[in-house]
Amino acid sequence: MKIKISADHIRLLIPLVSLAVLLVAVFWLQPRAMSYLGLNLLFNLAVPIALATIAQMLVIAVNDLDLSIGTFVSFAACVTAVYMPSTPLLGIFILAVAIAAYAFMGMIIHLRDLPSIVVTLGMSFVWGGLAVLILPSPGGQAPVWLRSMMTAQTPIIPFAIVASLVIGIVAHLIVMKSTLGVAIRGVGGNARSVSRAGWSVLRIKVAAYALSGFFSVLAGMALVGLTTSADANIALRYTLLSIAGVILGGGEFVGGRVSPIGAVVGALTLTLAGSFLSFLRISPDWQIGAQGAVLIVVLGLRLIFSRREA
Repeated sequence: MKIKISADHIRLLIPLVSLAVLLVAVFWLQPRAMSYLGLNLLFNLAVPIALATIAQMLVIAVNDLDLSIGTFVSFAACVTAVYMPSTPLLGIFILAVAIAAYAFMGMIIHLRDLPSIVVTLGMSFVWGGLAVLILPSPGGQAPVWLRSMMTAQTPIIPFAIVASLVIGIVAHLIVMKSTLGVAIRGVGGNARSVSRAGWSVLRIKVAAYALSGFFSVLAGMALVGLTTSADANIALRYTLLSIAGVILGGGEFVGGRVSPIGAVVGALTLTLAGSFLSFLRISPDWQIGAQGAVLIVVLGLRLIFSRREA
């Protein structure tokens, strides 16, 4: 009996194989990494990157692109580090208003038919400026409960990997199984058909941006829980990492084709690439190059398999 592998399976299989190959290479070069402590160090920053990648994926699902995620995550981290330890209600209120502003940004983009790249790029300066106003210099502290959560010791498998899997499953249920998720992907695939079916494209886009803002806030909070402090520039790289994670995980810029599980796997792969090079004390400049090389190789493999499918 011949088993036929669909294009969707290939999109998920390639990042999984890439992650496995990279992990084997890490263990071959550094056998000591094949331990609970080693895996914990390698995937230490996986959770905030995975959350930021899911946030970007929700925007890409409606055929938009968000260039402000990095500065927004930094802003959320600054709010968390400054206000959450002493005045948590104020911190929650500020973050809730920020999520509402994210939803409003989606509404403006749709109503005025503006390029999402231009609007989000402009908003990146707004979020960056607000982050500097809240925290002019690196500092603040993580709430005790948040620090305890992000440094929790889970049995057998490190917390970062377990949490990333949970994030992937939750995102899969939201995007692939819920009515809202179907509508979001429908807008990315064919907005006119969704509108003719009686759905409000405006409301769906606003919901997608609101969810993106929510996951970005969680990314900022998780980052503070890991680093114990914040900085206005702490997550600037997350914009490109989140885009790369979505594409690496099988997503596409148009058509509403996204894969939450694949996006998390992509985030784990990029985290592993960066953490491994840090583990070897390689310059951050080379880390960015290595992550880009991984993305190019995976995209090349996907193109080869896509042509064979055609």
